[in-house]
Amino acid sequence: MIELKIQHILTLTHLLSKGAKHNFVTITTSSLGRNIKKSQQAASKHLLELENKNYIERIISGRKISVKITPKGYLEMVKLSNVLQKNLTSSPSHVLLKGTLVSGLGEGAYYMSLQGYSKQFKTKIGYIPFPGTFNVKLGKKEYTETISQFEEMDGITIDGYSDGKRTYGWVKCFKAKLNSTIDCQLIRLERSHHDTSIIELISKSNLRKTAKLSDNSKVTITIPINGK
Repeated sequence: MIELKIQHILTLTHLLSKGAKHNFVTITTSSLGRNIKKSQQAASKHLLELENKNYIERIISGRKISVKITPKGYLEMVKLSNVLQKNLTSSPSHVLLKGTLVSGLGEGAYYMSLQGYSKQFKTKIGYIPFPGTFNVKLGKKEYTETISQFEEMDGITIDGYSDGKRTYGWVKCFKAKLNSTIDCQLIRLERSHHDTSIIELISKSNLRKTAKLSDNSKVTITIPINGK
């Protein structure tokens, strides 16, 4: 594929949006510049470069220019689109996190046993979790930044509720695997006592015993995206 500069791609994209695949469309360099967020002089230069490479045809009449994309120019845009589509769809379908097992604050067992939560867990994820959470301290800033995206994602939501004395926040659940083999759920809490470097997992069983792990053990957590 012939290399296209970003400014050429922006210009060709704008021309395509105006119908320049099949027709000569009338534009001015000032309007083109506004649309691609460049100066009038830069827009004029882009058109000249594209014409010299036989990506467009131009008919100039005073300050107005009629432009049509050539078959060569259109083919290059199709090739670029195909490359983008291939890479976008072949990107990893999971998030991989690494960290160290740490002891929690002892509150997980209490919250997991609350009826307002346990009934919803049973209905929505198919089981009542083992009382307690499996706490992992993420090892790098890259992982703490990565995990923040789950705040905006749609997991399985365990709704918050009030028992008349106290209000409890929502819990979002995301399917995950511990060390690539053990099924579990990553949970994100509306209210958490942990800092952003700590993540919590729940499972049907005691994950520490199932995985034969103790404090300071190195672990990996894999979280599928879009159910993949």
